[in-house]
Amino acid sequence: MTYLAAADRYESFQPNSGTFRRCGRSGLDLPTVSLGLWHNFGDDKPLETQRAILRHAFDRGITHFDLANNYGPPYGSAESNFGTIFAQDFRPYRDELILSTKAGYDMWPGPYGQGGGSRKYLLASLDQSLARMGVDYVDIFYSHRFDPTTPLEETMGALDTAVRSGKALYAGISSYSGDRTREAARILRELGTPLLIHQPSYSMLNRWIEEDLLDALEETGVGCIAFSPLAQGMLTSKYLDGVPAGSRATQGKSLSPDLLTDKTITHVRALNEMAAARNQSLAQMALAWALRDSRVTSVLVGASSVHQLDDNLGALDNLEFSTDELDRIDQHAVDAGINLWARSAER
Repeated sequence: MTYLAAADRYESFQPNSGTFRRCGRSGLDLPTVSLGLWHNFGDDKPLETQRAILRHAFDRGITHFDLANNYGPPYGSAESNFGTIFAQDFRPYRDELILSTKAGYDMWPGPYGQGGGSRKYLLASLDQSLARMGVDYVDIFYSHRFDPTTPLEETMGALDTAVRSGKALYAGISSYSGDRTREAARILRELGTPLLIHQPSYSMLNRWIEEDLLDALEETGVGCIAFSPLAQGMLTSKYLDGVPAGSRATQGKSLSPDLLTDKTITHVRALNEMAAARNQSLAQMALAWALRDSRVTSVLVGASSVHQLDDNLGALDNLEFSTDELDRIDQHAVDAGINLWARSAER
């Protein structure tokens, strides 16, 4: 069947509101909740389930779909599957969409596909991503991680080339420290391609960006889109009473069962009680909390079903916190050792 997007998908659109925020000091508005295709869009998930989630997201006003070259499994399959659905459903809406992809981790055999920040790897990967997605350009192309073995001038120069070639509209970085972010922003500014956005991990159980990065982003006028705001699923009701079969913690993906300690789960249960007092699910409160700082432009959510996506979007119904609520949350919003990307952000 031909897909026709919901006519009321922008009914609640207001710049710098609960539904869209300006990305740093750029001219781009992003939805406060964006859809990430890290999990649930590889070949291990039915294509029709993926299609339903993508359609529903766009019908609900989510205009930003975030990918990376190695999303799957297997690597590349999330982009390929998205490309199939894009060609069938979303091509007429291309100018309404923000599509992003990244390169930085191992992707193909041999010395030039092992990841990092070289010009060779980044630009070859972008060409491959465009082919898999079936698009002429992406809106945002990211350096997925900082590479200490490659001069930052080379990595940022590759992003500049991607933009100047018309294969990307904006440049982004992910999991860079505050100091490296300042340096990257300076290099790109001198090249004439301003840094648009930084994508760090951030949640109530992983607050590293509050130390320095948010200040760096404010200084440089760079937007922030937080990934894993639900702490790889820990900030949901899923693990309150153990590890259920089929959950991410049982699949060897991004959440080790070893992280689900009694101490951490005690904190999560306390946060869950606070969410209930706000008439929110724990996931909704966690997303609202991540958006409490205006420097955070958007949060990236994954979804395995339309129902889960709707639950996450319910966070937008209550984004306000009292000072007392934030103080009580701070007692339990403590580091849980889940920042798998810390090495990239080392100074």
